[in-house]
Amino acid sequence: MRLEGWLDRWTEIAQSLWRHRIRTALTTMSVAWGTFVLVVLLGAGRGLQNSVAWQFRDDATNSIWLYSGETSRPFEGRPINRPIQFDNDDFAHLLRTDGIDRATGRFYLRGPTIAYKQRSASFSVRSVHPDHQYLENTEVTAGRFIDVLDLEHKRKVAVIGGEVAEFLFRGIDPLGEWINVARVPFRVVGVFKDTGGSSEMRQIYLPVTTAQATFGGGNRSRVLDQMMFTVGDAGVEQANAVASEVVAMLAARHHFDPEDRKAVRVRNNVEAFQDIQRIFRLLDAFVWLVGVGTVTAGIVGVSNIMLVSVRERTSEIGLRKALGATPGQIVGGILQEAVFLTASSGYLGLVAGVALLEALRLWLPENDYLREPQVTLGPAVAATVLLVVFGGLAGFVPAWRAARVHPVEALRNG
Repeated sequence: MRLEGWLDRWTEIAQSLWRHRIRTALTTMSVAWGTFVLVVLLGAGRGLQNSVAWQFRDDATNSIWLYSGETSRPFEGRPINRPIQFDNDDFAHLLRTDGIDRATGRFYLRGPTIAYKQRSASFSVRSVHPDHQYLENTEVTAGRFIDVLDLEHKRKVAVIGGEVAEFLFRGIDPLGEWINVARVPFRVVGVFKDTGGSSEMRQIYLPVTTAQATFGGGNRSRVLDQMMFTVGDAGVEQANAVASEVVAMLAARHHFDPEDRKAVRVRNNVEAFQDIQRIFRLLDAFVWLVGVGTVTAGIVGVSNIMLVSVRERTSEIGLRKALGATPGQIVGGILQEAVFLTASSGYLGLVAGVALLEALRLWLPENDYLREPQVTLGPAVAATVLLVVFGGLAGFVPAWRAARVHPVEALRNG
């Protein structure tokens, strides 16, 4: 009996929907379209987030970068437009600042020629401290990175990017080989890859003290062109406090106004990344608002269909109640039909949206605006639950009216 009752109920639902097939089809399209829009918007939002995350892939998101500049305010009788130049003593003071996790300086070589035997080319050369590996998310694939002993003994060693190794050595193991950097021999001790892409893979790293002594000369033998550091798991407020303390230290050492933003420029990746995350949270909320509104429009159509269906089946419902059907059975049948119509329509929209996002993911050219658009499991499950809940709500009012039908009045009117 249970199986027969189950089959009878589903047969009745199918017949009811088929009798009003045009109206059912239009309502199905409305709910499916709303779900499709919601899924596509969520996927596009995820693609935008992935694109921004990709742009941050090369640098530690908890890092702060310092760039030397020129003063724009007079201070202690000193004129404006005075250049500020970092040096090794600045870096030593920076290391003593509370809250700093890892730190490195950079000393740049200006367009040196890199040569190995008969092959030569121009590659970017950065002279750094050992912690630079963590600030640039550099992954050593062979050998090692620069270490403290390299700095202490001013060793002439180099760590080269994968594309540098491929061009210079053509399949030969580069470890232990000697390359000429601006005609000065350096021994290759490591090869690395970097998520920053081709430009980062064409870099060469040298010990900063070696480069200063070898290529600095005169007033550049202790110079640093840039300094960077990480602040562990500090929040934005803590990161800003650490940055302000470092700037105040530099201002005291180089005699400039600590509020002079042009003397030392600060790039706070902690703050920048959190600002972007906040924007995307607002974007997600907006997407859900638009998507839910669109789905709701379709749900209203489902509710209207069910109201019409109940009105047309008044005598049938009255006869059922006269034969012993309980209000719970009447309500259950109406709700089942509403949830079925809503869930099946929503599922069509969900599948169509996921299919479009998958096509975009596979065929969309690589760009800086939309990367790997997709819907994760969480939003997909949330959308499904939303459809089921809305389907129940759409059927509640018609079901409640059906349950209140008086058998005698229904049969008399029928």
